[in-house]
Amino acid sequence: MSGQTETVEETITRHVPMWKVIFHNDNKTTMEFVVTTLIAQYGKDPNKAFELTMEIHETGQGVAGTYPREVAEFKQEQTISLARGQGFPLCVTIEPDE
Repeated sequence: MSGQTETVEETITRHVPMWKVIFHNDNKTTMEFVVTTLIAQYGKDPNKAFELTMEIHETGQGVAGTYPREVAEFKQEQTISLARGQGFPLCVTIEPDE
């Protein structure tokens, strides 16, 4: 087998860092808007959307979902835009999921 070169390929798996999309409670955004948004934009079933809305209301914040950074940023911007379009001051932030 002399003269032949053996090629060894190494596969390096990198995990895409995930980011949490966090809804923050306020006194103006309606619970109905939050539930509807969680269903329509985050794919939550109605019961889970209601439970998460109550968590946001009672604790001050809740994680709507965890996504790669670009998706999280898009969902954040989309949600804020929808809220402002309805006249709501909903605060949505993202942070690394560590």
